[in-house]
Amino acid sequence: MKNHYVGLMSGTSMDGIDAGLFEIEEKGCNTVAVLSSKYPPALRSELLRASRNPGGCDLDTLGRLDNWVGECFMQATEQLIGQNSADRSRIRAIGSHGQTLRHQPRSERPFTLQIGDPNIIAAGTGITTVADFRRRDIALGGEGAPLATAFHKWFLSDPNENRLVLNIGGIANITVVPAADGKVFGFDTGPGNSLLDLWIQSRKARDYDNGGRWAHSGQVSDELLNALLDDPYFRSPPPKSTGFEYFNMHWLQERLAAISRVESLRDEDVQATLTLLTARSIADAVVQHAPESRRVLVCGGGVHNSTLMRRLKEQLSGVAVESTAGYGIDPDWVEAGTFAWLAKRCLDREPGNLPGVTGASRETVLGGVYF
Repeated sequence: MKNHYVGLMSGTSMDGIDAGLFEIEEKGCNTVAVLSSKYPPALRSELLRASRNPGGCDLDTLGRLDNWVGECFMQATEQLIGQNSADRSRIRAIGSHGQTLRHQPRSERPFTLQIGDPNIIAAGTGITTVADFRRRDIALGGEGAPLATAFHKWFLSDPNENRLVLNIGGIANITVVPAADGKVFGFDTGPGNSLLDLWIQSRKARDYDNGGRWAHSGQVSDELLNALLDDPYFRSPPPKSTGFEYFNMHWLQERLAAISRVESLRDEDVQATLTLLTARSIADAVVQHAPESRRVLVCGGGVHNSTLMRRLKEQLSGVAVESTAGYGIDPDWVEAGTFAWLAKRCLDREPGNLPGVTGASRETVLGGVYF
């Protein structure tokens, strides 16, 4: 049976591609093989420039990046198959999220833009490729995000326990999965790792705060934390989604400039405060929108930041906070698994969105198919 699917994902950090091979049955998802593939430094530099300064990205640049990212996704798939001697004949499809350059679901003309030409992936691998997962939801009035919530519901729910699945990528999002037949919903809570990464990159020339050690050496500024939490995004009701278009260095610098004692803050104090911002904004969302949750299952890169995880547990006292690793899937591969599963849903002509999460007017099949 062709019950193997490849999931391809690259997040807002734009550092490379997560490629996973999954065996997906009616009631389960088994991780067969995984691979992380870095972008060439020149490509990552151009992607960051294009996404952070969209006014400077002309059509020729966009077309070239679309081709380049597609080639990298194709090569990552071939590496995944080759290095693991995977049986290509069992792979039914590749689900490619692509690389987000812009996400503006609430603009006058709502849109989201993921690049990475799926024609190149399908032609280079000889495997049917499903891509462009977000725009059908937006066409139906939704946010086009978060999409992983449907996979969370399918794979990580429990009929006897109120759970919440938390993904901490560049942006943090939650999926509330009640016991039995309760209403599943979710949304982006705000920044996850994005501001932490931006700040340490600007001050220490490191890609990220390994284990949250730098944040651990700093002191939280209550004044700065309050200024950050005062943003209206945190108070706006779901459905909602966000990205680096909103929570970026400009956003942070504006709030730093507004506080009275900014000159007394050390760089590590800002990092400590940003870490608590992520934990606090997540916890506030849980308390306000999912107070019955008894277990929080964490996935995404943030699970490796021990300072962030400690802060999160402090903010969610009385709630079990655990990695998804103990529940059948490694936290680093949940998003790749999501797009492998969404590829299956598309080919089976099954809905991939949850309107209660995205705000779309109805359920719909997600993705375009490239045979």
